[in-house]
Amino acid sequence: MNDNFSRRMGARVRGGVRGDAPKLPHHKTQWLGAPARRAIVIALSTWFYASWAASAAYASDAATASGAHVASGAVHGAPKPAALGVPPASAASSASAASAALAASAPPELVLPVHRMLTPEEAAEETRGALEMRKRFARDVNRRLHVPLAEQRAYGQRLQAALEEKNLGALAGEYVILVDRSANVQALFIYFRAMPDEPWLMIGASPVATGRPGEFDHFLTPLGVFEHTPLNMDFRAEGTMNQNNIRGYGRRDMRIYDLGWVDGERGWGKGGYSQMRFQMHATDPDRLEPLLGIRHSKGCVRIPATLNAFIDHYGIIDAEYQALVDAGKSLWVLHSDREITPWAGRFIVVVDSERKTRPAWSPAPGGKARAKVPAGADTAD
Repeated sequence: MNDNFSRRMGARVRGGVRGDAPKLPHHKTQWLGAPARRAIVIALSTWFYASWAASAAYASDAATASGAHVASGAVHGAPKPAALGVPPASAASSASAASAALAASAPPELVLPVHRMLTPEEAAEETRGALEMRKRFARDVNRRLHVPLAEQRAYGQRLQAALEEKNLGALAGEYVILVDRSANVQALFIYFRAMPDEPWLMIGASPVATGRPGEFDHFLTPLGVFEHTPLNMDFRAEGTMNQNNIRGYGRRDMRIYDLGWVDGERGWGKGGYSQMRFQMHATDPDRLEPLLGIRHSKGCVRIPATLNAFIDHYGIIDAEYQALVDAGKSLWVLHSDREITPWAGRFIVVVDSERKTRPAWSPAPGGKARAKVPAGADTAD
């Protein structure tokens, strides 16, 4: 990473933890009831500080194992004890600490949010209100994709299929973010519907950059449904440069949407899966943002700065954060002047349409943008 804050936060803010020894636990989705889920969320205002400390402790262990990896901003699994000359007991202790740190930041259980049942008239009114966000999207976001209506419907169906795989098919009444990681698309869509039996309606779409395989330290962006929750507290960029003069998190104050530890597919060597820290964030506004539309990240989802600010200002996926605010908690990561939408959601869904050709509505960046890419640009996630 490029950011001083990123380096200070260590394992908490950056994907990928990987390595063959010791084995790190892969997270699996389980299920909790809504009351238990809400109790967990309300308790987070103090809990996440402890999580930061645990992650930082793990980063310290990993740094001892691999200084070169830490220098690049990545945190990797510790080598085998023999490679370090560490006594077996110490190695076991380090492995236990690493496992405990990862367990502390495990993904939350996915639970279908409960919204009030609406009459048809109320649903129609909710839809009209939510779709007003289209005007704000067109006004505020400067990198937009003009998706044909047939494609909007097709992606709405892909979104529904992905939600049904996680028993979230009845989701409605809140915004959802959908990302197509296909090499020939690289796009983000915001959707809404008021009732479970209605089709998903697109609010807006923008180009993104997801994980580019073929080089060490590059993951494929993970597929599935990911919850944006204070269990993995967001933070903000300082806007500082890395060693290659790249602002990997974008300009100062850009919000990094942290989705926690996930199983990421390695895009190098023999493949396989390892732990990575999955995030959605802005990128260097001058050198890398013009490249949105092609795979170019190390596994995270890069988005335009204006889209980042739009999602942040209106709380498009801040439902869980707002629950803490409603409970009287103060979160420094939230701006005081934001205008939280009544339809704030919490899910980011990643699919791969595996399209063989690039659609006209999602053009790739031109030769001029590619020619301005500096050396080492791919080292910034």
